[in-house]
Amino acid sequence: MWLEVGFGGGEHLAAQAAAHPAIGLIGCEVFENGVVKLLAEAKRQALANLRLLIDDARLLIAALPEASLARAFILFPDPWPKLRHHKRRIVSAETLDRLAFALADEAELRLATDDADYLCWMLERATAHPAFAWLAQGPRDWRERPADWPATRYEQKALAAGRKPAFLRLRRRPR
Repeated sequence: MWLEVGFGGGEHLAAQAAAHPAIGLIGCEVFENGVVKLLAEAKRQALANLRLLIDDARLLIAALPEASLARAFILFPDPWPKLRHHKRRIVSAETLDRLAFALADEAELRLATDDADYLCWMLERATAHPAFAWLAQGPRDWRERPADWPATRYEQKALAAGRKPAFLRLRRRPR
């Protein structure tokens, strides 16, 4: 099973489902327009390996069994830029702890953002977490989206606005 937290319009999730029909994918999203868009695309492509939770992803993450996920994605989450709102950021110690529990050994966690402050926030928390190893060996590894990582409309918006996205890949260390 793979999990995408906050799938937005569902472009990435649908592309992953189509490319990996033998893998079950769970998408969590709270915004109705994105859910409707993904459902239409899933119907158009007859994607049978998708399941959706139309609610806060943290509810599902807290309920997942140990080592039940092979991959998780948190792509372009709301950066909550005001200092007083940082507690709302989905990439947090608590979320990383729960994902570390739910991800199988050697599973991959993928994070993306186009917000420089949130990038620092993500890197500080993810690289300090004992369960995760950052896979970057050089700047190109996080400045360029890997070929097996479908683009999202949020990435396209960022590029159109002149913001450079970052693509972080982390591996769940063995228990």
